[in-house]
Amino acid sequence: MITARRPWALLAVSLAAFMGYLDNNIVNVALPSIQRDLRLTTSGLEWVVSAYILAFAGLLLAGGRLADAFGRRLLFLAGLIVFTGASLVAGLSGSDVALVTARAVQGLGGAMLIPASLAIISHAYPDPRERNTAIGIWSGIGALGLGVGPVLGGLLSQHESWGWIFLINVPIGAITLLLGAWSVTESRESVRQRLDLPGLLASTLALTTLTWALIEGGQRGWTSSVILAAFAVAVVAGLVFAVIEQRSIDPMVDLSVFGIRAFSGGIGAIMLWAFGLFGIYFFTSLYMQGVLGFSPTKAGLAFLPLALCMVAGAIGSEKAAQLAGAARIVGLAMLLMALGIVIFSRLGANTSYLTLMPSFILLGLGAGLTTPLTASILAVMPTHQAGLASALFNASREIAGLLGITVIGAILTARQTSAAHAGAAPLDAFLSGYHFGLLVTAALLLLGAAVSWLALRDAASPTPESDAVSVVIG
Repeated sequence: MITARRPWALLAVSLAAFMGYLDNNIVNVALPSIQRDLRLTTSGLEWVVSAYILAFAGLLLAGGRLADAFGRRLLFLAGLIVFTGASLVAGLSGSDVALVTARAVQGLGGAMLIPASLAIISHAYPDPRERNTAIGIWSGIGALGLGVGPVLGGLLSQHESWGWIFLINVPIGAITLLLGAWSVTESRESVRQRLDLPGLLASTLALTTLTWALIEGGQRGWTSSVILAAFAVAVVAGLVFAVIEQRSIDPMVDLSVFGIRAFSGGIGAIMLWAFGLFGIYFFTSLYMQGVLGFSPTKAGLAFLPLALCMVAGAIGSEKAAQLAGAARIVGLAMLLMALGIVIFSRLGANTSYLTLMPSFILLGLGAGLTTPLTASILAVMPTHQAGLASALFNASREIAGLLGITVIGAILTARQTSAAHAGAAPLDAFLSGYHFGLLVTAALLLLGAAVSWLALRDAASPTPESDAVSVVIG
C-alpha cells in the first residue's frame, strides 16, 4: 500500500466501523416513534432490530472468506454501497415490510464491509506494533458510534422524523466510499484457493439458525418445538461444517488454529466481553428510561461518557500493552468492567445522573482497554486469511452479545416474576431481576479476566510468515 495513503485508508475503514456501531445503536431509542408511525405490531417492531442482526451475524464468515478470495477492497467498497443504499431505502420506508427488508440488506452490507475493514488494516500495517495502534484507532472511532448513536437517536426521534436515523448514514457512507476508493489498495490471498462452497453454506446455515433462535426464543418460548428445532439445526450444521473443514483440501477455516491458546482463549474472552457490554447496554437503557424516568435523549447522553472512555481506552491500549503486557492489561480491563457493573448493581430507583458516571467510566475504560484482544486474535491467523480471522472475531462477538441480552433477559424475567409472587411492588421486582442479572454478568467478566490472562500471558509474537503482506498496488 502507498504509505502516504495509509492514514486515509485507516480513516475510511474506521468510518465504516463507526457507521456500523452507530446504526446498531441509534435504532433502539427511536423504536416507539417507528411503531407509532408505521403502526407496527410488537413482533414487527422487534424485527426492525432483528433483521439487521440476523443477516449480519449469519453472513459474517461468508463475507470474510469472500474478501480473502476476491479482494478486501472490492468487498469493502461493495459492502459500503449496499449498506448506504439500504440506509436510504430504510429512511424513506413507508411500511413495515420495506423497513424490515431494508434492515436485512443493511446487515448484508455490514457482513461484507466489517470483516474486510480489519483485513485491510492487517495488510496496510505489517509491523505488529503499528498494526496494533491502528486497530486501537479503528476500535476507538467505532466505539464513538456506541455513544453517539443513542444521543442522535433520541434527538432525531424527538425533534425530527425517525427516518433520519437511517438517512444520516447516507452522507457518511458516500464520504467513506470516495475516501476508500482513493486510499485503499487491493489485497487478497497470495495463493488462490478453491472456494469452499459446502463450508460456506454450512457455516451460514449454522450462524443464521443460531441467531434466529436467540432472537425468537424469548417470545416463542425456549422449549417450544420450533426453537428447539432451530438450535438442533444450528448444532448439526456446525458439526457438518467441522467435518467438511477437516476433509477439505482447501478448508475455509483451518480448525487447528483453535488449538492455539491465544486464539481460542482470545475468542472466549471476547465473547465474555461482548456478553457483558451488549447486555448492559440493552437493559441499562430500560433501567434509565423505565425506572429513573430519563427521556430518550437524556438516556442517550448518559451513555456518552462510557463511549468516550472506550475511545480513550482503545487508543491508549497498545501503549499500555507494551508497558505491562497484553495479558495484564486485558485482565485488568475486564476487572474494571466487572467492578463498574457491581457498582451498578447497588443503584436503585432514586439514582441521579451523576451517580451513574463512576460505573459508566469504569465500564468504558475497561471495554476500551480490551482492544489488544483483537490484535492478538488477528495475529494468530496467517495474513492470507485476515478477512476470515476478522469474521470469526466479529461473529463470536455478535453471537455472544445476543446471548448476553438473552440470558440477562431470562434471569431478569425469572427473578422479577419470583419477586412479584412474593408480594414485591412491580418496580422493586424489576430492580431485583436487573440487579441479579448484573451480578451474573460481573461474574462472567471475572471469568473473562482469568481466561484472557491465561490465553495471552505466553502468546508469542507474530511470526514473519504470518505478517507477510500480499498487496497489489492500485
